[in-house]
Amino acid sequence: MTTTATIRMARTEDPTPNTFRARLGSAFAMFRNAKSITGLVILGFFVLIAIFADMLAPFSPTQVDNTARFQPPSAAHWLGTTHIGEDVLSQVIHGTRGVIVVGFLAAIIATVIAIVVGVVSGYVRGWKSEGLSALTNVFLVIPGLPLIIIVASMFEQPPLILIAAVLGITGWAWGARVLRAQTMSLRNRDFIQAARANGEPLRRIITVEMLPNLMALIAASFVGTVTAAILGLTTLSYIGVIPVNTYNWGTILNWASAQGAFRQNQWWWYLPPGLCIAAIGVALSLINFGIDEYVNPRLRSAGERARAMKKKGLNVNDAVTVVRSVEMPTTRREARG
Repeated sequence: MTTTATIRMARTEDPTPNTFRARLGSAFAMFRNAKSITGLVILGFFVLIAIFADMLAPFSPTQVDNTARFQPPSAAHWLGTTHIGEDVLSQVIHGTRGVIVVGFLAAIIATVIAIVVGVVSGYVRGWKSEGLSALTNVFLVIPGLPLIIIVASMFEQPPLILIAAVLGITGWAWGARVLRAQTMSLRNRDFIQAARANGEPLRRIITVEMLPNLMALIAASFVGTVTAAILGLTTLSYIGVIPVNTYNWGTILNWASAQGAFRQNQWWWYLPPGLCIAAIGVALSLINFGIDEYVNPRLRSAGERARAMKKKGLNVNDAVTVVRSVEMPTTRREARG
């Protein structure tokens, strides 16, 4: 019997489901723990606000109420008003759209580049692998924020798509390095060798055999890039690189700082966008922690033991586990009886 026939027979007799759908489903099992679900719920809340911002905002973000300037929260303006009477709640709602669009668009661009460069450089050998690895090392040392400042200075009103593109192009290198290392480990596994022996093309080996096994790392890279892009956007908006008429949470903080809201303790102007930045950061961190718990065997086993102890009514934080005591006979005669 040839080697190819032996491999085919071993794959046929394998009782575990090895279909692409089954492997893809198991790859997304990282989002089934409590941390990931909580983070996804919070992130989904902001995504819905960004989608339906025009319907949820009570006013236009630029609508001015001359009779309500520097007003604290009230029934008419739930989060108060600015120095010229603009509704802070409407600005926060409309600013969510810019944050979500830039964060996800930059993450999509960076993740696609990281997958292509990282997986290909990890699978192929020779000068192609070394060349892609050198390209990754070059982008690792390119500073993102100074480059965005230079690019934004070339435009009078740089669009958010341009900012997202620059953030994505400068933020893919770390993910590519991680994917390259994991791909180099996967390319010598039995199922990859079997696919290569069966004559499957490179495109199918990467998309069908490798990518489902890399989904946890890809998801972690995507979440990390979203976090970095959102922080980069709000930072650039706060320091005034991005035009202040492009509403996001950073521009609201920029206006609040310029008009002395911090000094005059007008908390309703700067606190809501700051809390939104913190909330979406917590959501992305919880998703990342959930992915890490799924990927790391020690964290996954520790979480499973903790959940099992909670179901039995035991305290997870106890240093000593309470065991059931059994009364033993005191004498041999009682034991024989």
